Amino acid sequence: MSTTPDGEPEASPADVFPAPEARWHYRRSLASRVTLLTTIAVGIAVAVLSAGVYITARIQLQSQLDDSLEDRAHATAKEFRYSGNISLPKYLANASDVQLYRIAAGEGGTGPPLNETDLPLEADDPEIAVAAGELDLSVRTLVVNGEERRVVAVPIVDGEALVIAESLDDQREVLARLGGVSLLFGLLGVLGAGIAGWGVARNGLRPVRRLTTAVEQIARTEELDPLPVEGADEVARLATAFNGMLASLSASRDRQRRLVTDAGHELRTPLTSLRTNVDLLTQADHDQKAIDPQARVELLDDIRAQIDELTTLIGDLTELARDEPLAPVVGEIDLSEVVEMAAARVRRRAIDVTFDVVTDRWFVVGEAGSLERAVTNLLDNAAKWSPSGGRVTVRLGAGDGVGVLTVDDQGPGIPEDQREKVFDRFWRTEESRSMPGSGLGLSIVRQVVERHSGSVTATESTSGGARLVLVLPGRPDA
Repeated sequence: MSTTPDGEPEASPADVFPAPEARWHYRRSLASRVTLLTTIAVGIAVAVLSAGVYITARIQLQSQLDDSLEDRAHATAKEFRYSGNISLPKYLANASDVQLYRIAAGEGGTGPPLNETDLPLEADDPEIAVAAGELDLSVRTLVVNGEERRVVAVPIVDGEALVIAESLDDQREVLARLGGVSLLFGLLGVLGAGIAGWGVARNGLRPVRRLTTAVEQIARTEELDPLPVEGADEVARLATAFNGMLASLSASRDRQRRLVTDAGHELRTPLTSLRTNVDLLTQADHDQKAIDPQARVELLDDIRAQIDELTTLIGDLTELARDEPLAPVVGEIDLSEVVEMAAARVRRRAIDVTFDVVTDRWFVVGEAGSLERAVTNLLDNAAKWSPSGGRVTVRLGAGDGVGVLTVDDQGPGIPEDQREKVFDRFWRTEESRSMPGSGLGLSIVRQVVERHSGSVTATESTSGGARLVLVLPGRPDA
């Protein structure tokens, strides 16, 4: 942990910029969220439906009451015109909540009531306008002695109107019962929706829970066995994706184990030889026995060569351990310049081999250092297998939209059944066991080329030797 000059612990970025707290609904389980959302959705639907039923019932009851009162008022007015009798009809006689009034327009108020209750009317009320002949009908709700009544007024004779009123208590009672029933069934519906949502979430998420258990088992035991895939739904697609990831992870782990095993095997030989030579020198100094100067020089040269071999091997292992994809590089690299620099470097090491290099300009996007190492490995491999005084032919040109680098040697060539194996890590032919090298050079070539979206293959040259063909996408002009 880093500290300030005063000795206090320095605040980390997490302390300065704490992570935002997860939203409350993401802290809940998926099953509870599905249940909650289902309950809310059904609750809203039930509430909207209940409100619609209540409003529709209220409008319908109001309309039926208005039609009934209007029919009664017209029937009573008609009877008055024919008989002059202004009394309640027989079908209204037993209706205690129905009242009948006679309105006089000239008086600006009520005339002799047909029962014991007066209406609270004003001169500008619509009932007075009906009595005066200004309106043919009036329908509205009035509060009479603290009670809501539905009032209908129709004209009977000039200057007078007949008003019939009925209490709204029965309608209010029906609506109250309807509202109570709607509320009760709505609550039951929400409760049922919650139970149904919980059941659906529990059963629908069962495959997810099985998948989660299997993944947790893999994380706990590190056994990369494929997961069972059932059906063709989203969960099956998720399981298939997990299996693909497990396959990639298993392959990566196998490559890592194979690399460690092969590296340990290849490192054992030079380390054993190096230890033997060092022990000889140490023993000679300890016994104070003089070693022949020529033998001492040979031992030191052998140690230096073994150290160089170890250095090369460690560098190759470091290069092969890079499994990350190529980082984006702005700009382009002239592959012909890379080939020329690699050829110049190999010429200094293989002075008894002639290099015939002809290149055309070809530009690729990538890492100059990695590409130069790959080309150098190709040329080193050709020089190693070419006889003394032999020729290595190098050609770089364009073909079918890609750059093609061809390296031919005059060595014994590569048997057809081994042309793919030469690119494997630490793979070496029987003839190459006694020659210097670690068997990693061509593996590095393939890895670098594949990171640059290219390919490398081994065939036979026209002279009977090996031909290595490297193909990289790019363009001839920058």
